[in-house]
Amino acid sequence: MCAPANGTITAFDAPDAGTDAGQGTAVGNFFDTINPAGATTGYYFDASFAFHAWVRAPNGTITEFDAPGAGTGAYQGTDAWGINPAGTTTGFYWDASGDTVYHGFLRKPNGTFILFDVPGAGTDPGEGTQPGGINPWGAISGLSIDGIGVAHGFVRAPNGTITVFDAPGAGNGGGQGTAPQSINEVGEVTGGYVDANFVAHGFVRKP
Repeated sequence: MCAPANGTITAFDAPDAGTDAGQGTAVGNFFDTINPAGATTGYYFDASFAFHAWVRAPNGTITEFDAPGAGTGAYQGTDAWGINPAGTTTGFYWDASGDTVYHGFLRKPNGTFILFDVPGAGTDPGEGTQPGGINPWGAISGLSIDGIGVAHGFVRAPNGTITVFDAPGAGNGGGQGTAPQSINEVGEVTGGYVDANFVAHGFVRKP
């Protein structure tokens, strides 16, 4: 006897998510968006098109949150992308200046935040720090976009030390570079990079 192809699916929405076109609830990074206990994280657009982050506990309880200093206007706010087994989340936010510069955050289960920017990250619109994955020890992988639009990979260690790296062969022009997606428990990072001819490739980086 075969199980149903779809399995058991539970749909949910963040309580304050907007209900018009282009609004609603979204899950974060595909690779790190659910932890072993079943807690998941993501973001939603409210009725004003501002981003807010959320964590959904295994029992279905949803906690909404915003990074300190995150803007509340349209296309500002907080975007969660990863959660580890301890329930620590990571992602990025845009501040209230309206300049759409990305800044990184780490949020502990007790609601404490650590905000950070990768050295060398750009400070103009569309630039900055974009965390994505987080491992069981709290190491974070992600990318930063510099002042000419080139992406660089980074790993933020649990002690706050940030290492910036580029995949061999990654291009150094606007729209090119290295974009990590996920980090495992031993610190190996995977993701993609775009070369000088705008061809995409995958990579794995060992610590």
